[in-house]
Amino acid sequence: MNNMRNVTEISFFTLVGLSDDPQTMNGLFVLFLLIYLMTLITNLFIFFLVLTDYNLHNPMYFFLANLAFLDMSYSSVTAPRMLFDLVTKKHSISIPACIAQVFFYSSFASSEIFLLSAMSYDRYIAICHPLHYKLIMSWRVCTHMSSLVWVGGCSISLVHTLLLLRLSFCRTSSIHNFFCDLPHLYQITCNDTFINMVVIFLLSGSLFLGFFLLTFLPYVFIFSIILRIRSKTGKRKAFSTCSSHLTVVSIFYGSIIFIYFVPSSSNMVNLNKLFTVISALINPLLNPLIYSLRNKDLMEALMRSYYHLKINHVMVKMSL
Repeated sequence: MNNMRNVTEISFFTLVGLSDDPQTMNGLFVLFLLIYLMTLITNLFIFFLVLTDYNLHNPMYFFLANLAFLDMSYSSVTAPRMLFDLVTKKHSISIPACIAQVFFYSSFASSEIFLLSAMSYDRYIAICHPLHYKLIMSWRVCTHMSSLVWVGGCSISLVHTLLLLRLSFCRTSSIHNFFCDLPHLYQITCNDTFINMVVIFLLSGSLFLGFFLLTFLPYVFIFSIILRIRSKTGKRKAFSTCSSHLTVVSIFYGSIIFIYFVPSSSNMVNLNKLFTVISALINPLLNPLIYSLRNKDLMEALMRSYYHLKINHVMVKMSL
């Protein structure tokens, strides 16, 4: 009965956000609006470029298109709500909306962990077993791996969300972040979170460590193969096929490790918020930029798309 009373007393949470200074909030709104729009534009562009250009219809770019769609979704869970709070200055969110945000954020974050592992495996097969690449990485295998990425991410998130629903919140309504995340909700619950923490440790912890190894271990074999290549041109070409992915993986895991695995303290609150911004908002923008700027095939596909549009425009003008 007491728990029910406490739940009804707290019908919403207050997202403290990054700053309470009006001028700073206005500046952050402009900055993050530009970042969010650029994230949508660049990822949407890569997604449709891979979808429409026949030369990009291979497993590497199939996974890249999945990553682009995932980054758009990942960013859209937090950015619109953050922008809304920066404009309205209310910073309040209902408990159902907060739990929904937890589910989708956790789902997309877990899916990205799985997807980065799948992309590492793809690069391993391409470099270490090039003669069997098309046989091993068939479209059937790629679609099955992609399905497992999305289903696996949703399943893990669903487990955490269902366990979250058993909790009530009575200590405070303030969440010291700009979006709802599991660790912050566990800090303000009035229930025992032992079961939740055990599930996180056994499920998320083991999966994180496992897929962390599955993501980085292939590069041990990849680099050993690259070092055996005698020509500098061959080494450069082989390294360029995986350097972009390795950069994306390092940034993603670096921010995740700092946010969730480095012990938090009052002195590191602002630094933790910075890495949260990098993970939730900056990474989805960096990923397409890293792949685009360091990928010759994508740049050539971009030029082909530009010329096709230009030719179509000329043909339309001539018909008129």
